[in-house]
Amino acid sequence: MPKISGSRRPGIKDVAASAGVSIKTVSRVVNAEEAVHPETRARVLHAIQVLGYVPNTAARSLKSGTGGAIGVVIDTLADPFFAALVSAIETRALTEGLSVLVASSNLDAAQEREQLLSLVAGHQVAGVIFAPVAPEQPYLDPYRAVTPVVAVDRSRAGYDSIVVDDYGATVLAVQQFVDLGHERIAFFDRDERFSTIERRMSGYLDVLRDAGLPFDPELVSETIDGSLDYRSEADRLLALDRPATAFFASNAKAAIGLTAALHRTHRQDTAMIAFGDFSFADVVRPGVSCIDQDPFLIGNAAIERLLALRESPSGEPREWIVPTALLQRGSGEIAAPLPARATASASGAAPASGAAPASASTTTTRGDAR
Repeated sequence: MPKISGSRRPGIKDVAASAGVSIKTVSRVVNAEEAVHPETRARVLHAIQVLGYVPNTAARSLKSGTGGAIGVVIDTLADPFFAALVSAIETRALTEGLSVLVASSNLDAAQEREQLLSLVAGHQVAGVIFAPVAPEQPYLDPYRAVTPVVAVDRSRAGYDSIVVDDYGATVLAVQQFVDLGHERIAFFDRDERFSTIERRMSGYLDVLRDAGLPFDPELVSETIDGSLDYRSEADRLLALDRPATAFFASNAKAAIGLTAALHRTHRQDTAMIAFGDFSFADVVRPGVSCIDQDPFLIGNAAIERLLALRESPSGEPREWIVPTALLQRGSGEIAAPLPARATASASGAAPASGAAPASASTTTTRGDAR
C-alpha cells in the first residue's frame, strides 16, 4: 500500500497504484460503469475504502462548503404521497438554510443512477434522500464519506431507511373487514415492483388465512406494465358472481381512482380502506377510512436523520419505523351485507356490529384530513 505523505488527501493516482490498475479503471469503478471485471472492481473499492479516497467533485465540496442543497430522488411528483413528502423535506431544509433539488426516477434503475450521480457528483449536494428503485447503488459508495444518504419509503441494506410497518398496518385494516363480516375482500392494485406493496399483500393473505377465508385471485387487481384502469377494475370486482364487498386500496393513488369509481356508480355502501391519506378523503360521503402513512412525518424523519448524519456520520445504518394510525371516517366501518354476516356467524367468525372495535394505540376517529 503506497504511503500518502503529510496531510495530502489521497487522489485517484494513489487508488490506481494501490489496486494495480489504470486511472481510467478507477474512474470507471467510481462511476459504476459495467465494463469492469468484478474482481478488479472489488480491488479498487477496497483501495478506496482503505485510503479514504473521495472523488474530486465531492472533495471540493467538502473543502469549500459549497454543498448548500439537499438532493431528493423520488418515483414521481405525480404521486400525491411523494409530492407531500418533498414538501415536508423542503420546509425543514429551508430552516437550515438549505435548498432542495428534486429529481424523478420514474421507477427506472438506469434513470435513478443518472439522477443520483448528477446530484452527488455534479451538483455536489450536502446530502441525498431517495426512494430506492434498484436493489443496490454501489456507485454511491465513493461519495458517502462526505455525502450522507438516507433511503425513504423502501428500506435498503447499508442505508439509514425511513419506513412504515406496511405489513402490520395492513393486517389491522383487513382484520377490521373480517370482524365486520366481510368474506369477499379485494386487494386493489398489487404492483410487484414495490417491496412495500408486496409486504401489504402478505398482510392481506395472512389475515385471510387466519380467518379461514379462501384466497380468490379474482379479488386481486394486478398492475400490468405500470398501469391499472381503476374504473374498469372496480366494475369488474363488483360484477363478479360473488362480488367484492370490501376493498383494500394498496396506495393513495389507487384509492383516489377507486373512490371516483365507487361514487360514479353510487356504491357508497361498499366498504373501503386506503393505505395512505389523500385530499378530500374526509369530504366525500362516506369519508374514506385510511391508514395514515403521513408523508409529512416521514419526510421530516428523513431530513432529521440526514442532518444528524452530517454532524456525526459514524454508526451502523438502521431502519427507522414511523408510526401509522387507522383513521375511521365511515367507509372502513361499513359492515358486510346481511347474508355474508349470517355466513360468518355460522362459521364461528367474530359477530359483526356496525363498527369495528378501536385499537387504543393505532386506531383513531378523525373527521379532518392532514
